[in-house]
Amino acid sequence: MASLALTRASTIGPIAEAVESAGGSIARVFRRSELPLRLLERPQHLILLRDQLRLIENAAREIGDDALPARLSMGAGVAGLGPYGHHVTSFPSLGLAICKTYGAMANLLQAATRQELIVDGRWARWTYVVTESMPVGRQKNELLAIGYMVHVLRHFTGERWSPTRAELPGARLQGRQSVESAFGCEIARGNLAAVVFPTELLALPNSRPTGFLGDATRQVPPPDDFLACLMHVLLLGLLDGRPRIDHVGQQLGMSRRTLQRRLCERATTFDALVRRVLMLQASDLLKARDLPITEIAYELGYSDPAHFSRAFRRWTRETPRSWRSVRQQPTRSRSRRK
Repeated sequence: MASLALTRASTIGPIAEAVESAGGSIARVFRRSELPLRLLERPQHLILLRDQLRLIENAAREIGDDALPARLSMGAGVAGLGPYGHHVTSFPSLGLAICKTYGAMANLLQAATRQELIVDGRWARWTYVVTESMPVGRQKNELLAIGYMVHVLRHFTGERWSPTRAELPGARLQGRQSVESAFGCEIARGNLAAVVFPTELLALPNSRPTGFLGDATRQVPPPDDFLACLMHVLLLGLLDGRPRIDHVGQQLGMSRRTLQRRLCERATTFDALVRRVLMLQASDLLKARDLPITEIAYELGYSDPAHFSRAFRRWTRETPRSWRSVRQQPTRSRSRRK
């Protein structure tokens, strides 16, 4: 079975811009990566980590730029890390920022990931590894991670700082000169992807602390939470029409029968889970007051808005219009009392 590790899709916008500015076809990149192009409109979505790795690999091949992931993360900076970026830059010192955020990365940014800080006398090594098998795009993902790690370090050291060296495991690095230029340091071979810097920097104070967003953000479910991960796969499938069980099973590396059996073990069915995802997505879209109900129906794959209204009424015993009206009413009432 393919890994169910998820990651935030926040890198897709910069990927699209880089491909298009180089004269490549982003539509072709998404097609080869088996991802819906409409994902560009939903960077807040969670996607399978292996799909993100494949997307970066295909984008680099499309424009012939092996240093693309290094340039992407160096260009995006800490802001590209979303909630995790806010968290890691909220601590009073660099050492605490690294050590206190090991577990937070899996919850706030990307599952199936392990970090470690190794201090050996004069030098500190901040390591990164994806813990599950990812046959395509692993080295590109490691370059992406190193760029983000460099920017976290620069939050404490200053924008012009560069690490002593970066390390990469595995096969020969393509485009080495361009990658080293992007990071501002040499790339050496190591057992794990890592950034190496003087130990004394760990005591640097945080002169620009950020606020931690905490529970206000949607957390990344662990790979072993099968139903939670599958719901995100189905939510992504809505961008490309109504999810089909055979296609979803193929994405997950299992047959239709195996998928049905695993859902049965959890006292649910594929159709029931699709309905649940549709209802949750419909509720989220209805909270946007300026989005017409007709548009919401089409967004969810209904060819006729009346079909959506009937389905929504079966789920909630309310029409979409009345559901929206009731949930907006308390806000107006409080305003009048004020």
